[in-house]
Amino acid sequence: MGELVDSEEEVIKEGNISLIINDYNDIFSSFDPRAYLERALSDDFLQECKRAARDKNEEQLELRILIPKKIRNIKEEWKIKKRLRDHFNHHANEKENKLIKTKREGLLWVFLGIVINIVVVSGFIYSTSNIIETILSIFEVPSWFLIWEGMGKIFLESRKFMPEQEFYKKMSRAEINFTEY
Repeated sequence: MGELVDSEEEVIKEGNISLIINDYNDIFSSFDPRAYLERALSDDFLQECKRAARDKNEEQLELRILIPKKIRNIKEEWKIKKRLRDHFNHHANEKENKLIKTKREGLLWVFLGIVINIVVVSGFIYSTSNIIETILSIFEVPSWFLIWEGMGKIFLESRKFMPEQEFYKKMSRAEINFTEY
């Protein structure tokens, strides 16, 4: 990515996230030869966006991409903006769905654990046979395992997805602008 000229510091301070590029290809993977509307984004570009967006307020976020004046092409910028928007929206939805799926799976495990536990306890209360009590005792440990692991999915595993989900959510709502320097 390019270097900052002192006179452009004022422009950078105005935007929430300002990234300087040497040309439009800095945004995209150098291994992907497709057109701007289909091209994969550069990992370096995404990492810089994540780093810059970490402490920003999602309601007022603006992504400013600074490009040299001599190579700026406004006709191509709408394609790049669309690709960025599509990428951020796709990943925001994907991460949100993964978060919801993990929490639902956790709730299902907790529910199954509780149901099995109720059956086991009821069986102990109403059972008159040692054989039935022995069989029911086998299911007592799995019921607690399901409850414990389900809670882990709801409260711990789902937290793993939250930073990525928050980043893509912020970026999907961000205003994307190109500015020349």
